[in-house]
Amino acid sequence: MTALLEVSGLTKRFGGLVAVKNMGFSIGAGEILGLIGPNGSGKSTVMKLIMGIERPNAGSVRLSGTEVAGWPTHRIARQGVGLVFQHSRPLHRQTVLENIKLALLPDSLVKLFADRHIDARAREIAARVSLDRVVDRLPATLPFADLRRLELAKAIARNPRVVLVDEPFAGLTAGEVADFSALIASFRAEGHAVLLVDHNVKGVAALVDRVLAMYLGEFVAEGSAEEVMRNETVRRVYLGGAIEIAARREVPASGRKALLSVEGMSVLYGKAQALEGVSLHVGEGEFVSVVGLNGAGKTTLFNAISGLVGYSGGVSWRGEPLAGRTAGAIARGGIVQCPESRELFGDMSVRENLDLGGQHFPREVATKQLDWLFELFPILQSRQGQAARTLSGGEQQMLAIARALMMQPKLLILDEPTLGLAPVILEQLSKALERLRQTTDITVLLGEQNVTFALPHADRVYVLEHARIVWEGEPGRFAEEAGAGYL
Repeated sequence: MTALLEVSGLTKRFGGLVAVKNMGFSIGAGEILGLIGPNGSGKSTVMKLIMGIERPNAGSVRLSGTEVAGWPTHRIARQGVGLVFQHSRPLHRQTVLENIKLALLPDSLVKLFADRHIDARAREIAARVSLDRVVDRLPATLPFADLRRLELAKAIARNPRVVLVDEPFAGLTAGEVADFSALIASFRAEGHAVLLVDHNVKGVAALVDRVLAMYLGEFVAEGSAEEVMRNETVRRVYLGGAIEIAARREVPASGRKALLSVEGMSVLYGKAQALEGVSLHVGEGEFVSVVGLNGAGKTTLFNAISGLVGYSGGVSWRGEPLAGRTAGAIARGGIVQCPESRELFGDMSVRENLDLGGQHFPREVATKQLDWLFELFPILQSRQGQAARTLSGGEQQMLAIARALMMQPKLLILDEPTLGLAPVILEQLSKALERLRQTTDITVLLGEQNVTFALPHADRVYVLEHARIVWEGEPGRFAEEAGAGYL
């Protein structure tokens, strides 16, 4: 098979951060390679390096034998590379047809007007991607899926030899995913080389010929989708290691009072479907884990519950609807979220951050809560006078959780608390959560990609995938029923 794209030794540094390290692969004509990895793995950086959006510090990018590493983007595009962006970038003052015609025009200032056949070709491409009924509309009037179709149409119009497709299925319904898969497969049928970037193997397994997994900028595994899904390193990256569960004092389901209920929740970001028909419930004193890969919708779910984003459907708290309440009122009512981004006040001390969490309590109540938290996270007591921004990542995460607990929540929402943390810190966090689980009646809703962190503490587990709940059950059943399909 002739290699249309050959990448070797590709390296990119941003200051002291090595975003991509010595990456290499090749894609032949009529082949689709899936590039997977969690957020922060370096997938998008690889695409930008190939496309010339970023310049590599080292390495080679060859198109049909021609070295293009470091070339400007427009030269690489003319050499035969097309990029289908995850976020649509149409010309908003031009119609759908005009956007496609502009992509068909030659790259020459001598020829600014389209030949007659350009209009016919643009309509032909529009029909191929199911945009023929909306060719005279402006992009702003189109639904999300049609905006993605327009990006594909523009790529088809450029007729590149190598097609880079970034997160093609994000925000699409199951039916739309099938349509897009067929369109991407048509590039292969026409002899193009396709690099398809996605979060997980399962999202691309039916479409790609090979899968390459990367993590923290480096190569992890390559092979068929089945081989990569079975690879122990890949499973450790996504799952976190061997799945274990821990014993907990039994509380009969009939004895639990309903605390939080989410019914048919859907969320749109513009025209992208972030959540679709999600329902879950949390009983008083339960520890419920929502697991899913990055981009599945966990943060959106938590932000909707917390009153930070709008939604359709219903959310009730102790039997009362939360609709219409502000985020502040919801937090004061007992639902406190510790966000993925931590949102600490970096120039304030550890103690000042904690005091803010308990500022609405009488002094004696806040002092008692603070003493308890210093027992739970002893390192914070010794760091009381230190500015939050000077703490390590693990210490910042402990501070973020402790600040949330200072509010004495009835329901604590933890969003990706393990993100970017070293194993020794994960162990400390795990012990702290287990102490909460075993010694208090606090209710916890945990969102995690790292299954081996999420499951040991959980009473029940939900699996969130592509904006929908696809599995619910007890932790002990996860490995048998859902674990194999998680990737």
